[in-house]
Order: sequence, then structure tokens, then C-alpha cells
Amino acid sequence: MSYPIQDIFLKYYDTAIAQYPVDGFIHKTASDIMKCKTPALGGNVSICQDCGHLEVHYNSCRNRHCPCCQGLVKEKWIDKRKSEVIDAPYFHVVFTVPEELNPLIYANKKLLYSLLYKASADTLMELAQDKKYLNASIGFMSILHTWGQRLNFHPHIHCVVLGGGLTKDLKFKTAKDNFLFPIYVVSKLFRGKFMNALKKLYKADKLVFSGTSLKFRCSNEFQRLVDLLYKKEWVPHIKETFKGAKNVIEYLGRYTHRIAISNSRIVSIRDTGITFSVKDYKKQGAKSYVTLAPVEFIRRFLMHILPKGFVKIRYYGIFSNRTKKVKLAICRNIIKGNYSKPLLEGLTAAQIIFLLFGVDVYKCPKCSSRNLKTIRLISRLE
Repeated sequence: MSYPIQDIFLKYYDTAIAQYPVDGFIHKTASDIMKCKTPALGGNVSICQDCGHLEVHYNSCRNRHCPCCQGLVKEKWIDKRKSEVIDAPYFHVVFTVPEELNPLIYANKKLLYSLLYKASADTLMELAQDKKYLNASIGFMSILHTWGQRLNFHPHIHCVVLGGGLTKDLKFKTAKDNFLFPIYVVSKLFRGKFMNALKKLYKADKLVFSGTSLKFRCSNEFQRLVDLLYKKEWVPHIKETFKGAKNVIEYLGRYTHRIAISNSRIVSIRDTGITFSVKDYKKQGAKSYVTLAPVEFIRRFLMHILPKGFVKIRYYGIFSNRTKKVKLAICRNIIKGNYSKPLLEGLTAAQIIFLLFGVDVYKCPKCSSRNLKTIRLISRLE
């Protein structure tokens, strides 16, 4: 089995960091990707009790940025969410910021990523409580993506929003069909909340300036940026609703554990360039191809490593961890439906792999008996 992105790192990573040095945490992530499913991480040796065939399996790195390690984690997460969906419409809302902010966000990843979450969440909750709209408490989850199709830096928040909420007298109020909130209202409120918080961070001297954001250390330059950002339209996107619980669960998997680029998009690996496929959303998702120098490919990939300990999937309102159990039960009592239960809870890893992918880890690839037994563990190479 081939792992193209791992191959790219193995061949070109040392050259890349010689030109673009990285910190210890990013280096560890790159190291995990290069070691994934290799002797470096250890593993086990199994023998077929019937024919004597030996099988060697190496461990995964389990890093959330590794393209080889997201499949099982994603499926387990989605399965767990089956107990938390409501059979009602859902909306997909995408919050973006003007590209002029990118240098400042890149220099202050943890701080300004968190601001993106807060400004977008506060916008949705405030509008939901407004009597002109729902006048109810909604529920949603937010997921940060930091990339565009070309691996460029493009931070934005995906929110999967329940199209209705609980009123103060605990009744469920559904949003109008194909309508959550007016786009222009969402845009103006989000911009106001983000910019107000950004100016406070600047005045409190909490922002770091580096690279192309260095000029914003000067108050006059920062004010020019602020003036420009207020003049620009911040255009969020509210996509079509999903009818029912099953559809939203299937949709969630496209966004929750996605990384900057998957192995399946890599077309070729050459010293002259890494070629990968992209979708042009301005042309209805038409496929085209981009080629980047290997060092540039690695530089762009590493731009999207999240800060250490940063929480990528966050829950709000009805879905927040503090109130989820009680409020979801109330909603489901009101909205009757055929709710499926998690299928993977309590299963072993081997059972999950067989159920999801049809792969029997105990089956001998030579004689097909189910008598593979682990006889030896392989230690990690330090």
C-alpha cells in the first residue's frame, strides 16, 4: 500500500526545513507522518496456526494531521454522533474573513483561530435568540479549516447548525424552510464582533507581528487595515438544509477529520514538482491540477498544522457538553423519529475494522483460515 504524502516527506523534508525551519511541535508532526506504519513505531508479528505464514503489522502514528490515520477515527466519531442528532433540518454555515487578515492570523494562530470560533458562535447564538428570527436556543458544532484547494492559507469555520431550537418554555421551534438568517445580517454582525475583539487585542498588546504582518505593529498601518476591513463585505455562506438525521451524519464526515490534502489527490511525485488535483468551485467544482515544487508543497502542508492542544471540533448551545444530555432528550421527546444507535460502542478495534472495511485482521492471507495469532511485539525504534 502506498502513502504518497509520506513518500514526499521522506524524500524532501530535510531540504524543506533547511530553507524553512520549523518549531519542535511541527517537526514532531512531520516526524510522525514519516514514521507512520513503519518499524520506527513498532508493531507485532503474527503467525498462522494452520499454515505457519508470518504477518508483520506496524503501528500507526495516530497524529490528527497524518493522511493515513483519519479513517477509523472519523468513523468512530461519526458513529458516536448518531446518538446526538435530531430528525430536523440542518444548515451548513461557512464563516470566512478577508484575505488581508491572513498574515496577522498566521502570526497569531492560536489566539485568532479562537477568535474565529468565538465571533462566529456568538453571531449564530445572538441571531437565534432574536425575536425577529427564532427566539430560541439553537445547537451547532464548529470545525476549523485553514486551507484552500491549492494548499494556500485560507482560515474559515464550518458550522453545522440545527435548523431550530428550544424556546424558553421548552418547545421546539423550527426555522423557515431554506432560511436560517439573512446573509447580510450574519455578515455585518460577524464582522463587528471579530473586529471589535481584534482591536481590543491590539490595544492590550497581545498580538504578535512577524513576516508580512510586521508592518501592522505600527499603529497607523494597523488602523489602515482596520479601515479596509470595515469597508469590505465579509461574505459568509449558508448552504442548503439536510432533511433528517441520517443525511447530516453522512455529511459531517466530509468535514470533521479532513486534513489539508489527502493521499488520493496526489497525482505524481517528481523532483521537478508534486502534482495534485484541485476543484475549482468557481466552475462548479471542475477538476484541474496544480504542481508545486517539493519544498513548497511541504511548506504549505506544514502551514496547516494546528497549535499543540488546540481543540478543532467545538460544540455550542443545545450540543454543548454541559447541557447536551438533557436538552437533546427534550428535543427528541418533541421530535419523534427513527433514531439509530451507535454501532461501534463497546467493539474491539478488530471488530470495528471488520464491520467498517470488511477486513478480518485474524484471517491468514495465504490459507484464509482465521488463525492468525500475535506471537511477538516489535519495540519502537528510539
